[in-house]
Amino acid sequence: MKLVVSSLLLLTACSGSSAHPDAVADTASCTDAELAEVEAMMAATLDAAAVDPEITTDPDFTVLLETSDGRRFSYDHGASSATTRYDSASTSKWVTAVVVLDLVDRGVLALDTTANQLLPFWTETAVDLRELLSFTSGFTDEPTCINNPNATFAECVEKIYTDNAATAKSPGTEFYYSGTHMQVAGLMAIRAATATSWSELFAAFQARTGLFPTGGYDLPSQSNPRLGGGMTWTGEEYLGFLRALSSGAVLAPATRGALLANQRGTATVTASPVIAQIGEDWAYGLGNWLECPTAIVPATYDCGEGHRNSSAGAYGAYPFIDFDLGYFGIVARQGSLGSGDEGVALARTITSLAGRWATKTCD
Repeated sequence: MKLVVSSLLLLTACSGSSAHPDAVADTASCTDAELAEVEAMMAATLDAAAVDPEITTDPDFTVLLETSDGRRFSYDHGASSATTRYDSASTSKWVTAVVVLDLVDRGVLALDTTANQLLPFWTETAVDLRELLSFTSGFTDEPTCINNPNATFAECVEKIYTDNAATAKSPGTEFYYSGTHMQVAGLMAIRAATATSWSELFAAFQARTGLFPTGGYDLPSQSNPRLGGGMTWTGEEYLGFLRALSSGAVLAPATRGALLANQRGTATVTASPVIAQIGEDWAYGLGNWLECPTAIVPATYDCGEGHRNSSAGAYGAYPFIDFDLGYFGIVARQGSLGSGDEGVALARTITSLAGRWATKTCD
């Protein structure tokens, strides 16, 4: 185990407003010594969690936390560090949504742009970008080409359409967690931006923002990336993305608000890994979860904007922004497939302590 605690000044480029209506004010009631004690307790708690099989089956992970005022907590266990490269699984959904919404801000797309406006083979006329990014498009079944490194991205999206068109539910009526929605949204973005590939589109985003400098979408291949689960990144890079998103350095306020607010509406939940693995019913924004404080049993919730937004992945990585308490972070790891709940469980072992640390509440 290695514990590193440091102060980190936010870059000027990330100096946009990070205030949230529900954010807890900085009471500054902790001395430096008291904060150090809380940090030590967080490390000790994570030490115990790492060897508890009821919490995790893989002791290799890194926890990175950062407050809106630039304080930072870093913890490594086993063969993991902030610069270890990991396969993303569903943590890439949040990134994909931001890349697409960046095109909305640039006037290339709109949330009400329909698939048939950009994709010649798409004869259905109602499905729009908002429904695709919120997983309420009605197009759910994943053809095997999504996982075929030799498949052609555009041809695979066309197969998504042909496989689903006859059975798709009306858009907006069903929430179904599936990578198909992201693939269609990605091809719409490629066509709208007149790019040759998602790699070209993402490279332009990297150049504009400086985010994920060594990250990329290369699973199952660069020519046929899974936009809902095919990224690779380091924990340090993902933390930089969360910093930019939390501070308002990426996306216009209205677009960022749409990203983070519940977009599920009254859709019936048909497939949700959060219900299946954790037993809670989180709402969904655009490419990320909205963890409602009351989301304990399956139901329909409308949390508004904020609280805790996250994008847990099937390998147990768990990035989040806690707007209520004014901090963000990631559990970076790559456990076994289907261990997504373990990243959430690891984060929750220090939730109370992290809240005290973030708000400097020691009284």
